[in-house]
Amino acid sequence: MSRLVFKRFSSTVTIKSAPSKAHLHAILPDSTFPHGYQLTGIHAGVKKVAGVPDLGIILSTSKHPTSAAACFTRNAFKAAPVVVSEDVLKWNEGRARAIVVNSGCANAVTGKQGVDDAWAMAKATNALLPQPGDNETLVMSTGVIGHTLPISKIIAGIQLQAKESSRTLGSDFTAWERTAQAFMTTDTFPKLRSRIFRLNGREYRMAGMDKGAGMIHPDMGPAGTTFSGNRQLHATLLGCILTDAAISPRSLQSALTYAVDRSFNSISVDGDMSTNDTIIVLANGAAAPLVDSNVREIDEETDKDSYEVFKTELTEFAKDLAKLVVRDGEGATKFVTVTVRGAPTYKDAHNIASRISTSALVKTALYGEDANWGRILAATGSIPLTTPSPYAAPPTINPLTVSVTFIPADGSAPLPVLINGEPENVDEVRAKEILQHEDFEILVDLGMGGGPETEAKYWTCDFSYEYVRINGDYRS
Repeated sequence: MSRLVFKRFSSTVTIKSAPSKAHLHAILPDSTFPHGYQLTGIHAGVKKVAGVPDLGIILSTSKHPTSAAACFTRNAFKAAPVVVSEDVLKWNEGRARAIVVNSGCANAVTGKQGVDDAWAMAKATNALLPQPGDNETLVMSTGVIGHTLPISKIIAGIQLQAKESSRTLGSDFTAWERTAQAFMTTDTFPKLRSRIFRLNGREYRMAGMDKGAGMIHPDMGPAGTTFSGNRQLHATLLGCILTDAAISPRSLQSALTYAVDRSFNSISVDGDMSTNDTIIVLANGAAAPLVDSNVREIDEETDKDSYEVFKTELTEFAKDLAKLVVRDGEGATKFVTVTVRGAPTYKDAHNIASRISTSALVKTALYGEDANWGRILAATGSIPLTTPSPYAAPPTINPLTVSVTFIPADGSAPLPVLINGEPENVDEVRAKEILQHEDFEILVDLGMGGGPETEAKYWTCDFSYEYVRINGDYRS
């Protein structure tokens, strides 16, 4: 890690470069990717640099119905691809067989033209499906807000995949990697993961990719959900997860909503919410057992045990993908887990962990490797707890029961800095050692009861000089 040191007034400021992220991307065995998918990433001309993938196409080729679920941004300025994808899922009652994504332009706040362009992308991709019927394509876009797409270039790129001589669709690692690269904007590596899991004695596969490095603080929910209050306007986190298991549409959506709340909705790079945030899951049943020539789909009401296993697998996989976004945070030098326990409810713990993770004062202290736990407490105390009922007063945090601990990731001894409201005689040298690590945890225990089900985790990073530089010239 290189360091530049200069003097500002009477203090010394050390500029640390972000550690290399190369080790976070590796070749994955072809055998770990789910059956029944064809995909590719190509350069269509959205990005200025020739040859850089900027258009991804994913097709489900399974003979069985493909279930689809998604969680979308709750931002009031939902981008055109979000609006179109919500409509597709609604009209098809949770069925879709294709995804098309472009990077380099968010197609957000682009009016009627933006919606027309998103539909054009969907229809062109839909034509690539085996036996195409009504539109079954979901759309995602990422990049700068307020610019229209070079739609003619995108449509031409999609249509090339219909020609055998130009077709690059595949199912091996190279195809998956190209597709993941097509998602990237300021990302430093393609974020791609896969796994094999067992359900009812049968082997299934799950693979996924996502993108995001800055302007990250997702708040996503099922199609049609919104929020009240003001949020900031930026972009973007995109991701998709593909599995060859068979899950009913309603249960796939239920599992994804649960998983997103504990993964993608629990990360923050800079506290800015996107107009385009989208996570999509496809489940095509290509590896599922057949019963009377039909696939038997797992459903939470008819097969609760199998559903719970799948939901757990999906949640843990989503966490893995979400953490990659934080590790690739723009200019980030730290990966920090914020854990809040002892809260009255999970929502309370999640809200407080979110506030700590987005505090500029906390994040700059992390970059400076300063164990300034007072900033953590200030963030903690700024969040009102939820009211249990309309007729009861909301609980309040008791400062005399709160504890704060720094926990290193290397397994060495944790460092308590506050115990039951009493400050410890902190070994500043030891504190500095912990915060110099790339990975560590901040544990805040409110001491208000509550079991494991009320504990929440958030994953965040520090604020660096490099973050300001990257976002200062993002459009240039």
